[in-house]
Amino acid sequence: MKPTAQDEITAYVFAVRAALGDLPEAQREELLEDLQEHLTEVMADGEGSLVDRLGSPEAYAAELRGTAPFVGGFPDPPPSRHNPLADLQDLVVPQLREHVMPTVRAADARVGKLIGYEQASDFLVLLRPAWWILRGYLAAMVVASILDDSDQPIGLLPRIGGSDAVALMLLGAAIFGSVWLGRRVPRLPRVPRLFLYAGSAVLVMVALAGFFEADSSTRDSYFSDVNYDDPYSGVDDVFVYDEQGRLITNARLFDQNGQPIHLGNASCSDDDGNYVEREGGVYPYCPSRAPFRMPGATPSGKTSPSASESPTPR
Repeated sequence: MKPTAQDEITAYVFAVRAALGDLPEAQREELLEDLQEHLTEVMADGEGSLVDRLGSPEAYAAELRGTAPFVGGFPDPPPSRHNPLADLQDLVVPQLREHVMPTVRAADARVGKLIGYEQASDFLVLLRPAWWILRGYLAAMVVASILDDSDQPIGLLPRIGGSDAVALMLLGAAIFGSVWLGRRVPRLPRVPRLFLYAGSAVLVMVALAGFFEADSSTRDSYFSDVNYDDPYSGVDDVFVYDEQGRLITNARLFDQNGQPIHLGNASCSDDDGNYVEREGGVYPYCPSRAPFRMPGATPSGKTSPSASESPTPR
């Protein structure tokens, strides 16, 4: 037995003996007669210290006091607690090893032959440094998106407050940390290693979401990225005047390609305030609402006012 285990047993027996010091010597020796051998068996049967498995020496001595009338027995270690996760692992892991892993290994070998390697995983090992750099970049982008409270877009660099210098420092620190972790993953304990894998999976999902959003924004940029303010959005009617300032009725507007221009609302209110539908694209819809009127001129232009006359506001 290892000296450290023997020392632990000796110290435990000494502490139990001290806790039973108030008992008569004959009774105490009777209780402790086979204690050392019992502790040796306990140490050999499982992992953990004696205190972890049997409790403190004082608590163990208290249990021995209860067995004083029944000589020859020692309290057994408490039964281990039921662990549902361990049961699930015992159920799932053998199934994975038996049914899933052979398929994965076969696919690994087939894909590896296609790309010139014995196994595809051998090629993935070569890509680890590139993944470490990409992981650092993604982590920096996530940190920047959380800390940046400005209205400016972050862009392709992890800018905070629109600063390129902060972006480069954050990016360098994140990549350095990612490479440092990547080189030490095999030496990490199991739980930190699982947390690292989970964080990497989250970064991959965030990267895919950002990629699809950027792709959608690029494809629809002709529609969603244009902030067009239509100066004619408030036009209800159009009034056309000739060179002499006379209102032209039944006018039509066309663009350079001969396409009719439709503006305003093809309706007009009569004298009673009722709206009457007009023919679309024929202006003005409401001649009585013309903003300018020549003195003595009619909309039809039958009278010819003097050229010196100019339109006056109505």
